[in-house]
Amino acid sequence: MIRDITIGQYYPAKSVLHSLDPRVKFTGTILFLISLFVADSVWGYLLATVFLAAIILLSKVPVKFMMKGLKPLFFIFLVTISFNLFLVPGTVIAQFWIFKITEEGIKQAVKIGIRLIYLVMGSSVMTLTTTPNQLTDGLEKLMHPLTRIRVPVHEISMMMSIALRFIPILMEETDKIMKAQIARGADFESGNIINKAKNLIPLLVPLFISAFRRADDLAMAMEARCYHGGEHRTSMKPLKYKGIDRIAYGMLFAYLAAGTVIGVLLRGGGRR
Repeated sequence: MIRDITIGQYYPAKSVLHSLDPRVKFTGTILFLISLFVADSVWGYLLATVFLAAIILLSKVPVKFMMKGLKPLFFIFLVTISFNLFLVPGTVIAQFWIFKITEEGIKQAVKIGIRLIYLVMGSSVMTLTTTPNQLTDGLEKLMHPLTRIRVPVHEISMMMSIALRFIPILMEETDKIMKAQIARGADFESGNIINKAKNLIPLLVPLFISAFRRADDLAMAMEARCYHGGEHRTSMKPLKYKGIDRIAYGMLFAYLAAGTVIGVLLRGGGRR
């Protein structure tokens, strides 16, 4: 289960998405996530499905690898969908004990489920096709206008990229510690929720110690190399827009335009 978490991992491949400027991927991911919450019709979700499927195919990341990243979040999906399924008022379809399943609740649960799945997969595509260094440079370039109001843009982008890079490292460390504890007779599966939480203590303590040690080593390594960010910092591979990046922006705005047209047409048809 721990190894199934794909957020923060980089999947090396030679694809169109891997060669895109990270600023394009940042912008596309944010706009795609916004479109998921704006879409409120079958046609809107169908358009988002086609767009996401095309992006995954262009990334050359295996679909099984993408779906594997959804397994650790299954419990969150289940709880969120259940809340919408049983607690949304409306026309009652079925009832047992104090729980009521309504027609509006089913529609809302389906919408929330699709949004969560697409949100995770859309975000994963960006991290899987972008290295931590590219993430740092892209985020810093996008947030550069904020430096005029003295926002520490470089420090913020650096912290976010380091945090993303540490996710797969800590997951691997957790898996090693868990296997070592199981070999010593620890049990993480049996018992109720309280017992399971108590059993996690032998896992969390060495994990936190390892995380602090890695963070301290990284800080000392950066300090030993006289690292400093912000003004007058050069880059070995400066970001420059290419023709393929402009084409990607065009496809992105075409997707947004199509979504807007669908929304306007459906609203116009609803008023009639």
